[in-house]
Amino acid sequence: MLKTLEPSPEVVEKETHYREMGLSDEEYQLIKDILGRRPNFTETGIFSVMWSEHCSYKTSKPLLSRFPTDGPQVIQGPGEGAGIVDIGDGQAVAFKIESHNHPSAVEPYQGAATGVGGIIRDIFSMGARPIASLNSLRFGPLTTGRVKYLFEEVVHGIAGYGNCVGVPTVGGEIQFDPCYEGNPLVNAMSVGLIDQKDIQKGIAKGEGNTVLYVGSKTGRDGIHGATFASEDLSEDSESKRSNVQVGDPFMEKLLIEACLEAIHSDALVGMQDMGAAGLTSSASEMASKAGMGMEMNLDLIPQREENMTAYEMMLSESQERMLLVVEKGREQEIVDIFKKYSLDAVNVGHVTSDNQFRLLHNGEVVCDIPVDNLAEDAPVYHKPSKVPDYYKTFQAMPNYEPVVQDTNEMLSRLLQQPTIASKEYVYDQYDSMVQANTVFAPGSDAAVIRIRDYDKSIAITTDCNSRYIYLDPEVGGKIAVAEACRNIVATGAKPLALTDGLNFGNPDKPEVFWQMEKSVDGMSQASLALDAPVISGNVSLYNESNQQAIYPTPVVGMVGLHRSTEDITPSTFRQTGDVIIQIGDTKPEFGGSELQFLLEGDYFGKAPSIDLEVEKRRQAQLLESIQSGLVQSAHDLSEGGLAVGLAESLFTEGQLGAYVQLEGDPTSLLFSESQSRFVVSVKPDDVEAFLEKNEDARVIGRVTNDAMLTVELNQERAIDQSVKELEKQWKGAIPCLVNSKG
Repeated sequence: MLKTLEPSPEVVEKETHYREMGLSDEEYQLIKDILGRRPNFTETGIFSVMWSEHCSYKTSKPLLSRFPTDGPQVIQGPGEGAGIVDIGDGQAVAFKIESHNHPSAVEPYQGAATGVGGIIRDIFSMGARPIASLNSLRFGPLTTGRVKYLFEEVVHGIAGYGNCVGVPTVGGEIQFDPCYEGNPLVNAMSVGLIDQKDIQKGIAKGEGNTVLYVGSKTGRDGIHGATFASEDLSEDSESKRSNVQVGDPFMEKLLIEACLEAIHSDALVGMQDMGAAGLTSSASEMASKAGMGMEMNLDLIPQREENMTAYEMMLSESQERMLLVVEKGREQEIVDIFKKYSLDAVNVGHVTSDNQFRLLHNGEVVCDIPVDNLAEDAPVYHKPSKVPDYYKTFQAMPNYEPVVQDTNEMLSRLLQQPTIASKEYVYDQYDSMVQANTVFAPGSDAAVIRIRDYDKSIAITTDCNSRYIYLDPEVGGKIAVAEACRNIVATGAKPLALTDGLNFGNPDKPEVFWQMEKSVDGMSQASLALDAPVISGNVSLYNESNQQAIYPTPVVGMVGLHRSTEDITPSTFRQTGDVIIQIGDTKPEFGGSELQFLLEGDYFGKAPSIDLEVEKRRQAQLLESIQSGLVQSAHDLSEGGLAVGLAESLFTEGQLGAYVQLEGDPTSLLFSESQSRFVVSVKPDDVEAFLEKNEDARVIGRVTNDAMLTVELNQERAIDQSVKELEKQWKGAIPCLVNSKG
């Protein structure tokens, strides 16, 4: 076999190859101190990926400890492949969100596709069957060829993988803002169903137990993907296409079935996905969590390319691979399961009791590292924090209170804003009905999936208004969690827990770290107040291009439980004669609003305020009303305010309209984005009972059969539009932008 020459340990140090891998001089010295010698090239690479921000959270770990993670509903919190919550009847739901931002910026189709594949593997690595996928996407304005290309290819990648693997894509959210033009965000969420007795963990316990490599062969794709995700995007990022993995959804489908069959064998000790940092992270993390060590012979690793070095094999992020630990002497039971699905299952090593991570290649020891130094004891940095000047300026501004002269025209313009406009162009490309359990597909406040053979279902959503968080990270963090909860409650479900995808710029900049700190504080406060603990998540930093950071974008993925399928509530009006009720007060709050951007081309001033006690009360009262059978439809009021919320509540296939009467300032009442508000419809006979249960509710109108949206404000017609025409504008906006030249 040809042996590729790699730099010697002396050359690695002298020519500072470790810097190219993402290690600082101080970190390299620390590695020398740990080993008592210079690390060789392979060991340096292994340390570099395991100590990257993407794998070690070395910058964000001090902040993540602030999140509430416990609750009676929590079975598994942060630290495993996914978090798990109890949904009764001996069942549980596993879920997690992860980012694939940098890969999607340079290779959007495969970047998005492998993001979906990776998060699905996190779910079935826990022993759960994946039942739903969602996403949260951010792009620049759909006005340039590059942004349109990224947008279309990311969507094609999500569809291409998700549709083939047989997991329905049931929901998500997309926002468009200039700050994402050079650095799009692609966050993928997956949800799985499991019997609690079948829960698996990624541990390598039992001295002498066998390490099995299963799934696809290892190639050279994705090498240094973890460190690529831990640096700013720049003009030479295009040259890093080789850092992007290539996915095979058909292989993943086989892998799902084989792994879910293997969990029923008591020969299986532990299982983990080879995700970021590939074989290195899965092997070292499994050993470290069990307080053990691991030895592997890399000559036995299934390889699809010739003459791969130890460095390449350990840092490859080839997709559709899992690492299993199996009871010694019972390997064949597991091998036979994978053979049935035409998958490799190869004995590549064993568990040791010496707490070392040891690798053999071509008869030589090419790596010998204390395993805890890789997985648990990476350096942790407490970065300096500084309040940005822009925040001080915004807080000192007087309230921005615009006046809209033509409210009819403004509603039409808002409905055509890409962030508000229908995302049908996107989700029509997704298979949302495979597995035949989808009740509410994309387009609702939250997706709803029935639990077959039981009178219950789960609601799922992703949410984050990054404009509010840019203006005021702490308040915006609260709003992100609260709005996700509102989306869940609007469907008639009780929020259970959340997973977070924390997308920020360069944490070495004190102003960015301050945004991280304050966002986490706000999210933590809302999680506690609304009983929605953080049970899993992902951090993606260095989301910058050309020195321009994205808005802080901590995405919230949330799951809730319907105690009965009778509680499932749609977001659109149902029938003529129903009474329209608004929950919550409207104030002149326009900072970060769609209206502000339309009028000013920018976001500034204060974010909308939020009172978490008020939020909690309104959500609880609405949920109780839904469970009492008093509510026909419920819809969270968010971007675009009441006018947009009323229009969206009418976008059904029927001929329904709405007649609404209001008194006060037209611009505020129609377009303010005040928080903690819903618009609901109730049968006339149930209005009194509903108002008794919801103290902040008031009647504003009724559902009609004339297919017109009519709002009378101060005895004058403020809005008088055909629902069909509004829906046409709303549905046509994104296709029109994508297909336009430019």
